[in-house]
Amino acid sequence: MKTPYLIEGVPGGAEYGRKDGGADIDIKQLSRDLKAATDEVQNFAREAKERLDRGEQLSRDAKEKADEALVKFNELSATITEIEQKLARRGDPDAEKARKTVGAQVVEDASVKAFCERPPSKGSVRFETKAIITSLTTDADGSAGDLIIPDRQAGIVAPPERRMTVRDLITPGRTASNAIQFVQETGFTNNAAPTAETAQKPQSDIKFDLKTLPVATIAHWVQASKQILSDAPMLQSYIDGRLRYGLAYVEELQLLKGDGTGANLLGLIPQATAYAAPGGLVADTMIDQLRYAMLQAVLAEYPATGHVLNPIDWARIETLKNDIGEYIIGNAADGAAPRLWRLPVVETPAMTVDKFLTGAFKLAAQLFDREDASVEISTEDRDNFIKNLATIRAEERIGLAVYRPEALIYGDFGNVA
Repeated sequence: MKTPYLIEGVPGGAEYGRKDGGADIDIKQLSRDLKAATDEVQNFAREAKERLDRGEQLSRDAKEKADEALVKFNELSATITEIEQKLARRGDPDAEKARKTVGAQVVEDASVKAFCERPPSKGSVRFETKAIITSLTTDADGSAGDLIIPDRQAGIVAPPERRMTVRDLITPGRTASNAIQFVQETGFTNNAAPTAETAQKPQSDIKFDLKTLPVATIAHWVQASKQILSDAPMLQSYIDGRLRYGLAYVEELQLLKGDGTGANLLGLIPQATAYAAPGGLVADTMIDQLRYAMLQAVLAEYPATGHVLNPIDWARIETLKNDIGEYIIGNAADGAAPRLWRLPVVETPAMTVDKFLTGAFKLAAQLFDREDASVEISTEDRDNFIKNLATIRAEERIGLAVYRPEALIYGDFGNVA
């Protein structure tokens, strides 16, 4: 074994310092030798474990080689530890910035220390080194994360969109005014009767009311920079579609439930006739209730054309079974068209759970489009001009006239308290 030099109080082999005994040390060579010694210890530990697992005894020669490897490992470890301490006390800026060497990591590893303190024939030690070049994106030695480019998928993943259905139930129309006005018959006293010759004929009374309904405006807007709209043309079309969807979403709610206050439409449900099973009939199931609602509309001289239900209620109806466990409507394998009592069933989350609306929709109401849904972009605002922004606005104007409230039957299934 070579006699170590003393380099400012640091023991180390001559191969790690200058030939003249100066203070410069070849840290890289020392680290490589320490890693080689570590590998030798690990290989022996692995081989010893394999032999012991097979029931073989270690030879005296193998134990001596292991002792030599451990002695060399310990000497190199002590040397590099002392060097690092001396450099740290000197305040060497390069040493402070440098990443820990593999040798330093091995020396500080708790499992390696524990292995060195017991005979090598009793187990093995495992030491994992981390890559010197890392995926860190911080400003540090070995950081290369900025070179890794994410695999960006094209387009934007949009959230799910509700399928709009209520508009299709109603008679369409157009208007060029800001209000819808119509004359509605609100009372009729029919005194028609057989009359004798020369006798006075009976008089009937008909009452009319003038109804005026305002055209409602549904609108919203977002703001974006002019640069992003120019640099990402697809973003403008995406915003256009999302804004139009927002209008349709609110329109569906307004057509069904608008309460007529302020700028709201007066929707179908607030003007519908309350469900009341005619003729003293008693509904035992949800299916019975919908049938009697149809009957109520027929007796009002307006044969129903469809049912509007929440998807939860339609699922409850579809899964109803008879006494022997068979589905009453359709079957689970093939399903069934959404129809009940010969009429189509319209499912929409816009309908409140446990409620239903049955009626002659096209006879009952008409939807008037004053201005179709449109999207406009403007930069004219002073604040927009200064900040280089664009305002994107979506807007539509519609009116709803319910001519025959008795043609719409609104009821409660009674499943939810």
